[in-house]
Amino acid sequence: MKINQNTVLQGKKVTLVPYTSAHVSRYHEWMKSEELQRLTASEPLSLEQEYEMQRSWQEDADKCTFIVLDAERWSGQAGTEEDCMVGDVNLFLTDMEDPTLGEIEVMIAEPSCRGRGLGKETTLIMMFYGVTKLGITKFEAKVKQENETSICMFKKLHFKEVAVNRVFQEVTLRLDVNEQQRQWLLEQTNHMEEKNYSALNLQTHASET
Repeated sequence: MKINQNTVLQGKKVTLVPYTSAHVSRYHEWMKSEELQRLTASEPLSLEQEYEMQRSWQEDADKCTFIVLDAERWSGQAGTEEDCMVGDVNLFLTDMEDPTLGEIEVMIAEPSCRGRGLGKETTLIMMFYGVTKLGITKFEAKVKQENETSICMFKKLHFKEVAVNRVFQEVTLRLDVNEQQRQWLLEQTNHMEEKNYSALNLQTHASET
């Protein structure tokens, strides 16, 4: 989605940056994992197909994607963005009859980074972005039944279980963002800063020279 191609959302534990070609190689390595393929209902792709996918995601009007970085490592400039990658987060705006509905999907791909609250903060920041920038008022999450950690996280964020698909072994959770939920979301993300991706990259390159 072009709207976020120059947007950085910086939280306490995670920093969300646009998905660029520089991230594809690491992402491709993650998606070789059979566990991640199963949990995300994804098919393995070649590296070239992954680059094509990245380019299409950048252009698609119905998909908003960020790469999730470990904020502590990234702010300390301990390495490149690729070195700091821990996962990704997506918002799908695919309901033609209801443009205010967004399907949210979050993946913390690095096993060593799970259980640290990164997925929770990532989800909250993406929901904030969806509500304030994309006009989303309803969120859905479709999670594999076996992924109890993810189901529990969404329920802690006020999502309600609304359906179970036995064929796909998938649970659908939903959150309608009324005024009370909106205020709660704003409170949960009031520490977040929005920054300019190009300016940050220029700053980083300047400090390296």
